[in-house]
Amino acid sequence: MSQHRTKTNGSYADETKIMGQGVRRLGYGILYTVLGIIAVLQLYPLLWLFFFSLKDNSEIFSMSPFALPTNPKWENYLNVWSQGNISLYFFNSVWITVVAVVITVLSASMVTFAITRMKWKLSKPVLGLFMIGLMIPVHSTLIPLFNFFLKLNLIDHPLAVILTYIAFNLPLTIMILLGFYYALPREVEEAAIIDGCSVHRIFFQITLPMTTPVISTTVIINMIYNWNEFIFINTFISSDQYKTLTVGIQNFIGQYATDWGAIGATLMISILPILIAFLFLSNRIVEGIAAGSVKG
Repeated sequence: MSQHRTKTNGSYADETKIMGQGVRRLGYGILYTVLGIIAVLQLYPLLWLFFFSLKDNSEIFSMSPFALPTNPKWENYLNVWSQGNISLYFFNSVWITVVAVVITVLSASMVTFAITRMKWKLSKPVLGLFMIGLMIPVHSTLIPLFNFFLKLNLIDHPLAVILTYIAFNLPLTIMILLGFYYALPREVEEAAIIDGCSVHRIFFQITLPMTTPVISTTVIINMIYNWNEFIFINTFISSDQYKTLTVGIQNFIGQYATDWGAIGATLMISILPILIAFLFLSNRIVEGIAAGSVKG
């Protein structure tokens, strides 16, 4: 009798286990289906923009917006690159973005290191001062900054844009770094101090390499902001020599005619670097966000 009960209990346990596995598989199937639909919805605008960039004005206005190009105009990319000054604007976007990102991330790392690892009386007021920068609206600073750079003869100079990017990105970058720095173990740094390591060596050779995941997160965030920024470039830069892609696209908008295919090609060119950077840094970004969200 007891053996029969044991077998019955065992069969119930097996059936329950099988049912649990079936429910789990069904749940995963629904989850992956929903995520797949979301992925398609996210990728569709990029695919639509790509097909849009391969059309001319006649196809764009005579055909359905969702129609594929009948005769792909690959020359749109060649024309905007060679004749529309896009190569110069692209180069300006790259070097201005890189310089601003490097200085911002390095400066924010130094500030965060000083606030979290060094003992000094004004550490909290300084942190509060940086956090106040998060509450300042960008548009409210246009006129004061323009007057300031005008007095310094920096209007129509890339330094005005770079300094502005650094100033506005520092608070957010410091805020992201803080959580990660608080979670870093102090034992490694204490051991380095015992061995006679200076503060500068501790920061550059120990702490900074340990913060690579969160640095990748801040790099991509700063890169997206600087690359897509329009207001400051349009306000401070007037000559084609220093214009970036976001402003240079206006060259294809005329008073009586607009080359929409060229605009689509320019937008695709401007999106590619961000996509490539995100693909290479995506794992690091997730690691940085996960590590920085827990204070150890």
